[in-house]
Amino acid sequence: MTTEKIGLHNLMPAPGSHRNRKRLGRGPGSGTGKTSGKGHKGIKARSGHHGHGGNKPHFEGGQMPMTRRVPKRGFTNPFRVESQIVKLSDLALLPQGAEVTQETLATAGLIKASKGPAKLLATGELTHAVTVRGIKMSATAREKVLAAGGRVEE
Repeated sequence: MTTEKIGLHNLMPAPGSHRNRKRLGRGPGSGTGKTSGKGHKGIKARSGHHGHGGNKPHFEGGQMPMTRRVPKRGFTNPFRVESQIVKLSDLALLPQGAEVTQETLATAGLIKASKGPAKLLATGELTHAVTVRGIKMSATAREKVLAAGGRVEE
């Protein structure tokens, strides 16, 4: 007897493990017609309730929901730009005299290219000179780059 290798062409579920789905609302002969097995009226017959995961999200049994009880305050600026933080000590991954730009940081894996602008902070020490071009930085980071013999270009 030869055994056939398993492949996509001969995969099958184990016998008895796969049932057909319950087709609801398909007439009185099906056994799940009209009310689709939910009975008459009541909260469990309503849409959005008591399916997988229980009742409606944020529904607290008629009590005033938490999202309406808590006072609203403040404002969220839709135009806020979140910078990606790069430490000075992270620049040790770049070679001596390297040019630090948005692209070189992304290729080095220090930031994500599609996430937002980088900002250089003065955390850690810079061991070698680098040229920083087109990246925002803190005043202390600027001092440390210049002290290490590097250059800063806007």
